[in-house]
Amino acid sequence: MSERKVLNKYYPPDFDPSKIPRLRLPRDRQYTVRLMAPCNMSVEEEQSMCKTCGEYIYKGKKFNARKETVQNEEYLGIKIFRFYIKCPRCLAEITFKTDPENADYIVEHGASRNFQALKLAEEAAAKEAKELEEEEKNNPMKLLENRTKASKQEMELMETLEELKDLNQRHAKVDLERLLEEKQQILVNEIKQQEEEDEALIRSCFGKSGGQIIKRIVEENGTTSYMHKREQEPPKKKQKLSTSIGILLKKSNTALVKVKNKSALSSTADCGTKSETVSLSNNSSTEPKQNALSLLGSYSGTDSD
Repeated sequence: MSERKVLNKYYPPDFDPSKIPRLRLPRDRQYTVRLMAPCNMSVEEEQSMCKTCGEYIYKGKKFNARKETVQNEEYLGIKIFRFYIKCPRCLAEITFKTDPENADYIVEHGASRNFQALKLAEEAAAKEAKELEEEEKNNPMKLLENRTKASKQEMELMETLEELKDLNQRHAKVDLERLLEEKQQILVNEIKQQEEEDEALIRSCFGKSGGQIIKRIVEENGTTSYMHKREQEPPKKKQKLSTSIGILLKKSNTALVKVKNKSALSSTADCGTKSETVSLSNNSSTEPKQNALSLLGSYSGTDSD
């Protein structure tokens, strides 16, 4: 079984390459190549087969073209090639060739090249520069004027460059870390101030106003609530300890007086009891003054009697 793809060729023993005649190809031989349209083109009506075709061929459309070398036409030793393509709509033949001088293509037959603003602008700029150069050669005053303008423009550019350098130096001296810290501190202060304002608002809504309690009244038939000041209740009368103690002292004194009166009446009846009462009164006078709590205990004892 033979190979699928033959890599070697068989040369017989009696092979003589000198006996093989040389292949002579025509100079204008054409090759079939695959290419893309080099520019935007529209097919001319006069060259189309149907006389009404205005097909638009955009740049980059692929064609199977025939390629040939242009005879007796070169640019600095570079050969120029011509390509033949067919219109995809009416099969009219379109030809264009290379342009090494401008690094472009020239449409020769069968179509027209669409307007290209960039190419025209480049050509106009080149033409203007050439005219200016010729004018400077023929007019020395114009040359001097152009040089003066160029020097003035150069001075302005140098001044602008110096200003930019100074600006960059000023920016280089700035401490970025310090700026970031200051900005962070400003943000912290703003947050703190906002929190204080919120706290003040909460105190004004739910706290006390001038020492007076504020309560919220919610209506039964709605969700709207109103804030109003609560009526101030009359202060309760507090019993002072000193007053109560004074009353107790007064009561205890009256009890002692009664004891003394009883002892005086009993002295007329019985002398022995009189002497005991006198001794009791003398003992009470000689005893030191007791505090209010001790008197309160003694008073409770007299009531129990």
